[in-house]
Amino acid sequence: MKIYLAQQNYHIGNFESNVQKIIVAINKAKADKADLIVFSEMSVCGYPARDFVEFSDFINKCYDAIDEIKMHADTIGVLVGSPARNPNVKGKPLFNAAFFLYEQKILAEVHKTLLPTYDVFDEYRYFEPAFEWDVVKFKGKKIAITICEDIWNLGNNPLYRVCPMDLLMHQSPDFMVNLSASPFDYTHDETRKAVAKANVAKYQLPMFYCNAVGSQTEIVFDGSSLVFDKYGNLCKLFPAFKEAVEGVILNNDGTIKSSVLEPYSPIPEPAINDGTLDENLNTHEIYDALILGIKDYFVKMGFTKAILGSSGGIDSAVVLALACDALGSENVRAILMPSPYSSSHSVDDAVALSKNLNNPYDIIRINDVYESFLHTLEPVFNGLPFSLAEENVQSRTRGNLLMAIANKFGYILLNTSNKSELSTGYGTLYGDMAGGVGVLGDCYKLQVYALAKYINREKEIIPSHIIAKAPSAELRPNQKDSDNLPDYEVLDRILFQYIENRLGPAEIKAQGFDAAIVDRTIKLVNNNEYKRNQFCPIIRISPKAFGVGRRVPIVGKYLS
Repeated sequence: MKIYLAQQNYHIGNFESNVQKIIVAINKAKADKADLIVFSEMSVCGYPARDFVEFSDFINKCYDAIDEIKMHADTIGVLVGSPARNPNVKGKPLFNAAFFLYEQKILAEVHKTLLPTYDVFDEYRYFEPAFEWDVVKFKGKKIAITICEDIWNLGNNPLYRVCPMDLLMHQSPDFMVNLSASPFDYTHDETRKAVAKANVAKYQLPMFYCNAVGSQTEIVFDGSSLVFDKYGNLCKLFPAFKEAVEGVILNNDGTIKSSVLEPYSPIPEPAINDGTLDENLNTHEIYDALILGIKDYFVKMGFTKAILGSSGGIDSAVVLALACDALGSENVRAILMPSPYSSSHSVDDAVALSKNLNNPYDIIRINDVYESFLHTLEPVFNGLPFSLAEENVQSRTRGNLLMAIANKFGYILLNTSNKSELSTGYGTLYGDMAGGVGVLGDCYKLQVYALAKYINREKEIIPSHIIAKAPSAELRPNQKDSDNLPDYEVLDRILFQYIENRLGPAEIKAQGFDAAIVDRTIKLVNNNEYKRNQFCPIIRISPKAFGVGRRVPIVGKYLS
């Protein structure tokens, strides 16, 4: 049996575009005389559609799309993902479903059993779990069809009380198919591969795993679809962060007519890390994820041009380089806004960077605007000493200027704040925290440096002085980040334990970190939730990003 997987980039709610992509892939598979083509989870409408599925009209459009697709499923079996109505009086009104189309009819409808409600997932809000489990009979084969989370309930600590594949095994399936929308994070690809392999090892069946690709606001899907033979040999690995429609031949004995990419190795495989921050882990994947995140945010929103403040610092330099790669240098405008406290080398570094990238840039000195603000505020400030208020006037001046230019010329402002800054509140609301999308908001400062080195892997794009100099906001004379924050080598590792690993202060201190620094760091994180709650969407690259995947109360006192 020749089986195709269609790893495609869908646009949530753009039914016309999604359906046309699906039809093109079906026609390609048919031209190659394929028997079956598999698409990813919720491929018809895009994933995650969230509250869109609460609109009856949205679900009607899903069914209209399936009706159009099934007319092309004449000589080929087609598996597509879509919401499906629950005809029962009890339960939620929808299922997360896979529709098996053949001979221009719906041959079968399979429902997702395990509905994740952790991190970025909130599926039990919308869907009813499956209550029937049957293989699908097709061309003399029995197929065990599951949807994403359904294959993740293995191991010593299962998250759910049932395992769909266990329920399907009583019907003696010949192979497994999984329609997935599994998001990227820099620890996830090997884990995902191990989960698929664990299913193969347990059930001794070939696995066809089709994952989504593309970015949906903050969530990036990397694709990396998989095909395993019944012995657990990896026979097909689809490209990461790219669309691909490719097929393999499944032999009757459960082997794949293909060379083996990775022979079976015992499970569990080595852990991706030991629970500590490795700032150099999968930097190339993080880079590709951020590029895709920027590109899809602009393309799917109908934007074409970006603007950002270029300070001569490491964060804005990395964002500028990423944006130029994602959107084209000619479409990214850098604005240099030196203040009375900006060093001359910062301007020189920012200019050199833009010349290396060949992107347009402007220099707008904010001295006069800043002094005008101070003069206007003088009667109210009433001679009080220079403080954070005057520092932040500079940042908000820059934010106003950037937004004015963005409004005038139709740019989208890219935010350059990193995760270390957002964690500790080291940023100015309505100033350097402004933006349409946060590019580095899920990258710790140490990871930003790793990205800079990766960008310079072949030639110097980011001037070496930007990477080497001590980071500074330059809002007062001789200011350094270290004046306000612990050294990033320490800070980032404490933040990782608290945010990613969810360890409390006593547990973090037990790892050898200074008690006072741990207490201060955690207090900063908790006390600045109100700032993050007003922040723009952040491109997610870690196992625990700020935004929809981390929900803590703004006014909470826990550990503060």
